[in-house]
Amino acid sequence: MRFPRLTVLIAVLVASFTALAQDAPAASSFDQVIDRVMEHEAQFVNNLRNYNPMVETYIQNMKADKELGAVPASDRYFLGRMSYQGKLDQKSFVQDQPGFFSRTYKKMTGFMAVDYLPLGFAQMVLVDGRSFDRAHYDFKFVRREFLGEIRTIVIDVTPKPKAGSGRFLGRIWVEDQGYNIVRFNGTYEQGNKKGVYLHFDSWRLNMAPDLWLPAYIYSEESGVQVNMFRSLHFKSQTRLWGYNVSNAAHQSEFTQVVVEANDSVKDQSQNVQDLSPIASQRAWERQAEENVIERLQRASLLAAPGEVDKVLQTVVNNLEITNNISVEPEIRCRVLMTAPLETFTIGHTIVISRGLLDTLPDEATLAAVLAHELAHVVLGHRLDTRYSFSDRMLFSDENTFHRFDLQHPAADEDAADKKALEFLQSSPYKDKLQSVGLFLRQLEDRRATLPNLVQARLGNTMLESKNAPRMSQLITGSPELAPRDVTQIAALPLGGRIKVDPFNNKVEISKNKPVAILSAREKMPFEVTPMFPYLTRLSSADAKPAKADGQ
Repeated sequence: MRFPRLTVLIAVLVASFTALAQDAPAASSFDQVIDRVMEHEAQFVNNLRNYNPMVETYIQNMKADKELGAVPASDRYFLGRMSYQGKLDQKSFVQDQPGFFSRTYKKMTGFMAVDYLPLGFAQMVLVDGRSFDRAHYDFKFVRREFLGEIRTIVIDVTPKPKAGSGRFLGRIWVEDQGYNIVRFNGTYEQGNKKGVYLHFDSWRLNMAPDLWLPAYIYSEESGVQVNMFRSLHFKSQTRLWGYNVSNAAHQSEFTQVVVEANDSVKDQSQNVQDLSPIASQRAWERQAEENVIERLQRASLLAAPGEVDKVLQTVVNNLEITNNISVEPEIRCRVLMTAPLETFTIGHTIVISRGLLDTLPDEATLAAVLAHELAHVVLGHRLDTRYSFSDRMLFSDENTFHRFDLQHPAADEDAADKKALEFLQSSPYKDKLQSVGLFLRQLEDRRATLPNLVQARLGNTMLESKNAPRMSQLITGSPELAPRDVTQIAALPLGGRIKVDPFNNKVEISKNKPVAILSAREKMPFEVTPMFPYLTRLSSADAKPAKADGQ
């Protein structure tokens, strides 16, 4: 008789019961729940010391509009790498360098201005970094509630009298297995401290078994008086990613090297040939391309290869086939992790930002954006081969934007525009170009109020040197903007299409179902909106070992 299957089944059952036995028993009282929440929150704060994620904050100052409710009036942008060693710190990737007159004007009018601080938004990853305990807080049970697949316990949190300024005041959502805080919504008590604490909604995602880390923060204020001259009316998104991209991952490559068994050396001299001059030049250019891509990915600015790249490459293939284009090496596509609207080429690799992908209304508009970059490749607009030297990649991550110049000259941009229009007229998208023109109209309409969203950080802006949109000829054949027409969608809000895995820097297309727009106020082109992620729990079976970048 054979019993292999029965043996395996018994082993699985034993392992399951063992795992269940090792799980902490459910709390039997609200006091026990609070004890475990405080214990896990202390562990969360301690865990932050192990990570240095990227943190991006995009702010839109709003102004009232009678029919649209509110529209953007100006914007601000912060990008940096966050660290926590007892206190939060952030190394900025984008540093504004105002001129003498700008600095003087700011000093003279500073008492009237509102100055946003990057660390003020990064602080919203912490409920209380000093002491989240019964000595400083009161807790009140509210209800149980599902956030996605996660059943949570909802608790109101209020600071005790004389607990001090900067204490959290609001509501927390606690998952009911590990008792980790997965969401908290509220503000910090003002106390006697100068400045203004903002309201926010902070979310954490399960990135490893029993490991919840910050991912999204939405902040909003309306009508808060800062001083006698100014009041706050804004909304912002803060995103964190790049938790698993670290030097430790690269160091692990050495320990994963597999040494092949000793084999006799084979004579392959008959098959080895030096590269021809043309092939050598292409290999040298490809080396520069690979160096830049690897460096951007290591800095957590470029998403890991994935399914979105394949979607982009499908559109590029459509353009190539219908225009009889053959390019060697073949075109590749990658996603830049940041919000500003930009595209660029790195050799034969087309890069498009997450923010731009979020706001494009349809495939035809995506095709137009990719056609422009494909034109750069076809026209032979090459990457500077100084990046072929490895020593040029040896710089700190926060200097990335200063070390890489991936922009094309204005003449090359104009030539790429003309060639891209030719590609589109011979493509499957030739009868859908009105939507492209409409998108460009909307972009031109918002360029003055949203300069930080439009400004490219690595490549070329969506606006040409004369502040006209790319391929502006397409605007002529498009309809006029109708902001109050709910059937006309010129551009989408930020954050609606691309979903990011903050741990591994993977991106995928959101599977959200389309929602019918009920009023013009819901169109919100290029605008910041609140974030409500669908929370799931990662089991040990789902967990994958950390890999070095590019693997």
